[in-house]
Amino acid sequence: MEVKKQNRGLFGLAMSSKEPVLTDSKTLNEVVNCLTEHIPIRTQGKCEQQNIFEILIRAATQRDSIENTTKVLKNVPTSNDVRYHLEKYTDINSLESDLNAALQSRLPEGIRQGKQKIAIDFNLIPYYGEPSTAEAPFIYRSQAKSGTCSFYAYATIYVIKKNKRVTLAIKAVQQQNTLVAIITYLLALIEPLNLRIERLYLDREFFCVPVIRWLQSLDIPFEMPAIIRGKSSGTRQLIRGRRSYKTSYTLNSDLLWFSNFYSLDSLHI
Repeated sequence: MEVKKQNRGLFGLAMSSKEPVLTDSKTLNEVVNCLTEHIPIRTQGKCEQQNIFEILIRAATQRDSIENTTKVLKNVPTSNDVRYHLEKYTDINSLESDLNAALQSRLPEGIRQGKQKIAIDFNLIPYYGEPSTAEAPFIYRSQAKSGTCSFYAYATIYVIKKNKRVTLAIKAVQQQNTLVAIITYLLALIEPLNLRIERLYLDREFFCVPVIRWLQSLDIPFEMPAIIRGKSSGTRQLIRGRRSYKTSYTLNSDLLWFSNFYSLDSLHI
């Protein structure tokens, strides 16, 4: 029996004793270089831009806070120093544009070949407390979750390749943004990449008549989970056993200004 030793990298990831082609250190350096190129942060004193990004990357990969991360790492700026420099970014639209430029600057060549599976996610991060004037436009109200009805909301669009996710763009969502507008905006962001869409996958948050109608008008094949409504009628009546099947269903909007037919082999229930 062959026993292989493992050690732990910078972020606690298990690595074989055989040196991998891409190490934790190389990955960290590449990410820091990418962020430095596209998201410049004016620093002063001992708090250097590279230190800030290393702290943020470590906090993100470990799902930890900036405060705890600065305590765990040695010889790094304090959490107050990091937040002081981050608060220099007051223009969300500019930051979003810089982030998207960074995301698209190092795309694998493989995703430009052939048709690709593209997915759009809708994400909510619980928000607690009273928002500041700058934060207020980006507080999204939704159904209660984790003890709050207020959230930071954002949508991402990404390629699914060999069961891996390659994020292409991100958008901060505001309350007035319609679901159709969010999809249109994200598709426009990746248009310069000249990707060919094999199929578009969407979260259940996008399950509504305007979205379905819009995607069909664009002639984009798509799939999304259907929201189950009704006690015995509505979409609940379509749940029959565990095997998949194909049928048609008329979906009416609450505003009664759309109706549409679709087959359930395109919408997973």
